[in-house]
Order: sequence, then structure tokens, then C-alpha cells
Amino acid sequence: MNISPASLNAVTPTNVTVAKDYCPRLLLVDDEPRLLSSLYELLRDRDYELITATNGAEALAQLTRVKFDLILLDLRLPDMSGHEIMDFINTRGIEGDIIVMSGDVGIEAAIGALKRGAYDYLRKPYSREELLKTVENALQKRRLANDNSRIASQLENSERMYRSLVDSSPDIIYTLNHEGKITFVNDRVQQLLGFSREELIGKHYSVLVHEEDLERARYAFNDRRGEERASRNVELRLKSNLGSGIERTFSNTLMTISLNAIGMHVPEQEVKQEVFGTYGVARDITDRKRAEEVISYQAYHDILTDLPNRMLFKDRLGLAVIQAKRKLTELAVMFVDLDRFKLVNDTLGHVKGDELLQQVAQRLKDCLRRGDTLARQGGDEFTIVLPELRDRQDAKAIADKFLESLHRPFDLDGHEVHISASIGIAIYPGDGETIDELLRHADIAMYQVKALGKNGHSFYHNSMLDVSHQKIALEQSLRKALELNELEMYYQPQIDMATGRIIGAEGLMRWNHPQRGLLSAGEFLPFAEENGLMLPISDWMLGALCRDMLLWNAAGGDNIRLSLNLSPQYLDRGDFFEKMRGALTRYGISPAQIEVEITENICIRNPQYAIEQLNKLCQLGVSVAIDDFGTGYSSLSYLHRFPIHTIKIDQSFVKEIHDEHGHYPVILAIISIARGLGLHLVAEGVETDVQARYLQANGCSTMQGYLYHRPLALASFIDVLNEQNRGNAQAAAHALHAVPSTSTTAPMIAIQA
Repeated sequence: MNISPASLNAVTPTNVTVAKDYCPRLLLVDDEPRLLSSLYELLRDRDYELITATNGAEALAQLTRVKFDLILLDLRLPDMSGHEIMDFINTRGIEGDIIVMSGDVGIEAAIGALKRGAYDYLRKPYSREELLKTVENALQKRRLANDNSRIASQLENSERMYRSLVDSSPDIIYTLNHEGKITFVNDRVQQLLGFSREELIGKHYSVLVHEEDLERARYAFNDRRGEERASRNVELRLKSNLGSGIERTFSNTLMTISLNAIGMHVPEQEVKQEVFGTYGVARDITDRKRAEEVISYQAYHDILTDLPNRMLFKDRLGLAVIQAKRKLTELAVMFVDLDRFKLVNDTLGHVKGDELLQQVAQRLKDCLRRGDTLARQGGDEFTIVLPELRDRQDAKAIADKFLESLHRPFDLDGHEVHISASIGIAIYPGDGETIDELLRHADIAMYQVKALGKNGHSFYHNSMLDVSHQKIALEQSLRKALELNELEMYYQPQIDMATGRIIGAEGLMRWNHPQRGLLSAGEFLPFAEENGLMLPISDWMLGALCRDMLLWNAAGGDNIRLSLNLSPQYLDRGDFFEKMRGALTRYGISPAQIEVEITENICIRNPQYAIEQLNKLCQLGVSVAIDDFGTGYSSLSYLHRFPIHTIKIDQSFVKEIHDEHGHYPVILAIISIARGLGLHLVAEGVETDVQARYLQANGCSTMQGYLYHRPLALASFIDVLNEQNRGNAQAAAHALHAVPSTSTTAPMIAIQA
């Protein structure tokens, strides 16, 4: 097949069919059209991209413009030799392998071509198979060379990337040889520890490890494991060269790290592998360790007082019990409850209450011995364990020190506060051999102190357990008392000394207990307040009083005022006023017959809210009395702010009256306050004529007490009212008949009148 040079030059990359995969590009250079055409035909079916040139100039132009994988070059060209073209290729650094084709029989031409980098030299005429094989081998060599170059480039890029990652890692990355000497460490060591890489390379790892951790490090680094990836974790403290004023992590020149070390093994040549070094990652966990320490500390300590909490206290008490059992010694457990803390908290607020708890905790700590443990149970309760007691007097001495230290006033930003404590003490092993027994018995002893007036300490005794069980049984029975209709209202009359008549009565609750008989309010209402029963009991009381007053009024007592004691918890309920108004309306009771008694402490719990509630009652027509006046903690200014109508003198002041001619300034002060403010005055707890005469002589004309009447059941109270009414009727009739007459018609006129 004959192809003209023009037609050969027209063959360009744009009109050559290219395989889907990479298609090698070949440059065919020969000045004989017949040979060039046959060469083209020979290679055209091999998925090559073929470009031809008939002289040196065309060849150089193609080489300058296009990259070739293989150049088939004839040495004899009309305008220049093949050697010159090869020199051009080498000078310009043009890529591509060269197969030289020449008809010269001399060795010099072949040597010249090979010296210039020719892949092979074919002597014309060549066989078809020889040419194809040579071309394929040259292209295969080039493909391999390109692959190797690409892989080498990838490896170089990968190494550069990983070196960058290693150097910019937040962790210290290192390798050690079999002697434990550092063979590599990244730049992070400079930032974290202050050592340069040059300072550490060749040094033993022990130069970085804290002295106390050297043994652990030696075990970790020298542990030779048989498996291929012999990894282990160990926490070590590393020395720092940064000084004490740098980053928080190294402020104390020590750093805690988590070390993950893995043995490096030689390629497996035999069954047994030889470990020749270690590499690992050291991660700074200083902040994490500190956070863990803070979390652990907070889990076992009270945040407010910085004392051990109940969990840590139980742990320490358990250890103390084990030690006491081993040494056959005694230990004491104390349960301390602050007296009147709730009043301070309600009065001054929770912030001041917290400050008071902190000051109390510090004073208690100052009283303890080395080895004693003080803990906060919660609220205003503290527990103490006193190990290795010589005798019970040791515990008593510390309890006395507690009480003495609390006796001094506390200063809360200008507020002087006085508190005391009730302390229960249980001794191991006599009062219990387990943690729970000792704590429970100390708690029972503490409540015994509370019941006896507070501000003291008491050792546990078995008899207290019976009392405690009785309290629990009482609480359980009280929950059923409402359902079983066991509660009842009693009434203690209030006497007008001028007339001797009953002008009022105080409603007092009683419990007809099935086993213990009739219980006064003081014996069960404190349990009701502690256990959330005051609200349903107060609801019951309101209904019971209204029902009883219907019977009062039917017996002629509609001019007698009823005084009812109001629980602070009940007043705090937002629906109290509506309940009161609803009950009075439902039973048809006049609000003017009702007087609500409050204590001074109600006035200081939430004064503004209390004022609003009491004003509503006054607008309804209900009057308000302050019970136990002078025993609370409120300011006298509350008498101006609160809608008060009556002051009741507490029986504790009345009991002090032993001489009707004596001088009792507190009584006189209260009477003077009532007179000055225009308030009604009632004296409670009047039991002797001396007391009655003194009070009446100094201006108190209304009295209540055993001298006149004990609290009466409803039926007995109505009998007293009926008797009073009959006496009043007889007195009126007697007065009528005693009137002297001047005519016979006068009595008739009087009767008609």
C-alpha cells in the first residue's frame, strides 16, 4: 500500500482512534514514504496513537509540541541525522524512549545511537515480529518506569504528609531501640515538655520519667510479648523543662500521660521473632486527670461545707469499725442536728443559712482530734466518727466542746445569730456493730435530746428504741385517724373577769387514740407537721369547728367568739382564705364569731404574703390574735403592719407570778403595749387566784386557764353554756322581783315591758 507523504502528515491525534484505556503515542520518522507507510500499517492495529514525520524538521516540530512514549527514528534523513535529533531530545530533556532503525552496517552508527540513550537498534530490513516485539518491550519498560515513578512520588507525598501529621500531632510520638534509647521523637515534645529533639535523641527514656514512676515504666517498656502487636497501656508522669510559670499543665513541672507502647519486630525469618525496639504515643491527660480528681472529690464531699458527704462518711465509718474490731477498741458515732436553723433560714434567707452552715462546719472541725471524721448528712445535720476511744468520757468531752463552740454568736453580715445543737451518741460495739445500727441509734439519741428541750447531748440507750418505735407507730396511726374519725375538738373557755361570763373559747384538737387514750395536740401535731399531714388535718378542723358552732349557737352561744390556732403551713396555702370563706358560708357562721390565732413566727416567714392573707380575713370580718406573744422572734414593728386585734400573754410569763403585789416587768410591758395600741388582751394558763388578781389589777380582764375551766368536749362545753344561760335567766328574774313597787300595776307594766 502506497501512502504519500502528504497523506502521512495528515495523520494527527485528532483523527486517530484512541482506546478506552491509556493509548501510547508513537512518532514514526523516516524519509522513505514506502517504508514509513508500511511501518504505519504494521502498527495501526495495536491501539497506538501514531504520528509520522518525513524529515528532521517535522520530527523536531512534533517533539516540541507533543509528548511521545516511543520514537521510531531513522538515522538517515535528508536535512539532519538521527543522532542530531537524539541530541536535541537529550538537550531539551524530552521524555520518550527511542528505537533507532537504520540500514547502515557499520558499528559506529549503532554505538552512537546507544550512547545517546536509544532503547534498541534495529537494522533494516527488520522482520515484522522483531519490530513488534521491540516496540512492545520498549512500551512495557516505559509503563513500568512510569509506574515506579508514580509509586515513588506517592510514597514521597505520603511520607511528607505523615511526617507533617506526626510533627503537628498533639501527642508525643516516639521510638526506642532495644536498649530503651530514644531514636525518634516528634516536635511536640518541645511544646509539651520543653526539650528539643536533639537533646533527647540517643538518651535513655528514663531521663523523661518521674522518679516515682520509673519502676512502672521499666516494667512497661521491658515487657516482651510474643504476639505480633504486643501493646500495653501505662500512665506515667514525665518531667518538664518549661519551669513553673508556664501552661497550667506543667505548672508543677510534672505531666501525667497515657502511654501506649507497641513492640517493633524484625520481619519474620524464623519462628521466633526478635524485638529490637518500641514506638508509642504519649498523650497529655493532665486536664482529664484533674477533672477526674475534681469529679471524684465532689462525689464524696459536700460542696457547700467541703466536708465528707454521707457516702464517704460511711466508707470511713466502715474502716473504723473494722479497725476497732481488730484492735478490740471502742468508737463513737455522733449525730448532730442544729436547733433553730430553720428559723434562721426562713428569716434571713438561704444564702445566709448557707453561710451559717459553713461557719458551723468550721467550728465543729476545730473541736475534733486528728483522725476523727466530720461529715454533712444534709440540711442542718452532721455526723462524726470518733475512732479509738479510751472511754465514753472522750465522746462526752467532744460533745461538750461542740455545744460550747456553738454557744458563741454567729455574725452573718451584721446579723448576730444564736443557735445550739442536739447531739446523739452511739458507742461501738455496745450500741451496734454495723454502720446502719450505729447511725440509727445515734439519730434516735439525738431526737431524745430534741424531745427534752434541745441544746444538749445524750448517749443511746435501749429504752430510747421503744420510744422511737412508739413515735413511728404514732405517725402511722395518725394517718388513719382522719379516716376512722378519731379526732375531736375540745374548747377552753375565756372568762371576762368583770362579769364572770364566758365571752370566748379556744378550740383545741384532741385525738382519741384507740390504745393510748386521749392525746393533746402537742403530742401528735408535731408529727403531722413533719410528715405533711397538717393540711388535711387543718381542713378537717375547719369543718369540725363550723359544725360544732351550729350547736353552740343553738345553745345560746352566738355571742361567744371562737379562737382557732392556724398552722403556718396552712396559711402558706394559697387556697386558705377561700376555704375559710366557703366553710363559714356553707354552715351559716358569722365571721365576727371567728378569731384566728397566729404565732409571731408566721410574721417573719413571709411577712408580705402573711399580711395579704390576714387582710383578706379582716375584710371578711374575721379577727386576728397573736398567740404566745413575747416568745417569738419578730419585731414589734409587725404589730403596726399586721391587722392584729388581740394579744395573748403566754402561760410561761403567767407562771412566774407568785405574788400579787410583786413586780413582773414582762407582763406589765405586754399589757402596756396592748393598751397603747388599743388591742384586746387575753392571759393564758391562769391557774391561781394570785395570778388572776395580779393580772386583773394591772389591766388584763380576760383570762383562760385551769383556774376557770379545763379544755372541754363539745357536750360538756354546751352544758356549761346552758348553765350560764340558766344562771343569767335566774339572775334577771331575781333582779326583776327585787325591784321595789309603788303601785299594784307596776309589776304588770314591768312584765309587759
